[in-house]
Amino acid sequence: MHENDVIEQWIHEEQTVRARLRPANAPRPTLRPAGLSGLEVLDAIFAGELPPPPMGETLDFLPIRMTPGEAVFQGRPDRRHYNPLGTVHGGWFATLLDSAVGCAIHTTLPAGRGYTTLELKVNLVRALTDAVPLVRAEGKAIHVGRQTATAEGRIVGPDGKLYAHATTTCLIFDIPAAAPSGAQPIHA
Repeated sequence: MHENDVIEQWIHEEQTVRARLRPANAPRPTLRPAGLSGLEVLDAIFAGELPPPPMGETLDFLPIRMTPGEAVFQGRPDRRHYNPLGTVHGGWFATLLDSAVGCAIHTTLPAGRGYTTLELKVNLVRALTDAVPLVRAEGKAIHVGRQTATAEGRIVGPDGKLYAHATTTCLIFDIPAAAPSGAQPIHA
């Protein structure tokens, strides 16, 4: 597929997703994410039942697709993401990749289980500027165990060029049950 055709397809997919997403600052609904599997939480975000994390709005990226063990995010490199040398800051790459690899793991978790990043290793292999209109971060789970999980990801442009790749190790844990409505916190 020609680069312009890929860009057109990616823009169409982004518009389709944005049409369903709630605003990131929307009030939290009564839907309780702790009772949902990781994939069900992400599906609820895509369905507009839960708001997306505000980080995507801050850095201009959004989830595009989630399937068991895989996550795809799309971002728009912009001058506001630049470092002092005039290219996209490595933190933008890292955040986009952390989202993709973390969500790839999240899609595999049953209800009542959560994750957090223990380690993220990012390799930036090509500079990125706003001359590239869109990039995709693709994450894939490698191993999901009882206490740890690993995943790998990569950022690619519409021309197929690789901009960065990453690996992660995440801690898997039980999500604490919420206190019953009206319960008072216990102070030591």
